[in-house]
Amino acid sequence: MTAVSVENGLKSSARATRRARMLRSLLPALSLALVLIAIAWLNPRAISYFGFSLMLNLAIPIALATIAQMFVIAGNELDLSIGTFVGFVGCVTATWLKDAPLLGVVILLGSIGVYALLGALIHLRNLPSIVVTLGMSFVWQGIAILILPKPGGKAPDWLLTLMAFKPPFIPFPIIAALLIAAVVHFGLMRTSYGVILRGSGGNSAALNRAGWSLLRTKIALFALTGLFGVLSGMALIGITTSADANIGNGYTLLSIAGVILGGGEFVGGRVSPIGAVIGALTLALAASPLLTFMHIPPDWQVAANGAILIIVLAARVLISRRER
Repeated sequence: MTAVSVENGLKSSARATRRARMLRSLLPALSLALVLIAIAWLNPRAISYFGFSLMLNLAIPIALATIAQMFVIAGNELDLSIGTFVGFVGCVTATWLKDAPLLGVVILLGSIGVYALLGALIHLRNLPSIVVTLGMSFVWQGIAILILPKPGGKAPDWLLTLMAFKPPFIPFPIIAALLIAAVVHFGLMRTSYGVILRGSGGNSAALNRAGWSLLRTKIALFALTGLFGVLSGMALIGITTSADANIGNGYTLLSIAGVILGGGEFVGGRVSPIGAVIGALTLALAASPLLTFMHIPPDWQVAANGAILIIVLAARVLISRRER
């Protein structure tokens, strides 16, 4: 009888653990659903093709910047320069990429190479990524101001056409978000090299014993961050049509918040591409539409976003305690 009781207790504990894990994985989707329900309740007309197109207008660049930050966090690092880097890419896109496409492409590819070199520098010299990327944020900002001292420039025509695409039935931002999430999820979560990239942050010692180069994985993670940062800056200029050296400054905190809202943790390897995109969509909807419908002044909207993040993190902590 005692053995049966112990076995039943173990089964009950296992079921509770599975429920807690499932609830934790569904938390990003639940957060997005709650935001959508609140918007539908406050303004039902917003739940339409035109409404979603308008509300999610900036969701694509935010999602790309969030994915860029996610690659760095997957390696136990943090990038405090992604926002100013997006601004730098925007200035290049609105000037050289339009007027001298070949030069613009070379500069953007070179910026991705600089990100890869940053990953190598951080690993070889054992430098804190927060300090290095914070310093680089001033570099990107300064170069952006030199390229475009005042707001102006114009996005290339092909980029304007792409970002203005209006498919039937489903708004383009939703299609783009699904495509981004699917591609990155497959590459990072379903391929052998994706496991290696996540392992560089989750268990670097085991990865090193297995014969994989930590230097190469760090370079790859930072290069991917640079690549998605470039895509984010180009998408942003395709939407705004012109550039400003300060246009991406807010993307640093948005990208970090999007990764955390999406289930990512500052313990390397524990990231979710799908969750990161969902977190970015949640922030895009909560940043302006929801708070505007609630008549919250713009000065308080940043604080409201912080409150949403704290609530989600608190819920995750409770779920994690139950899981343990």
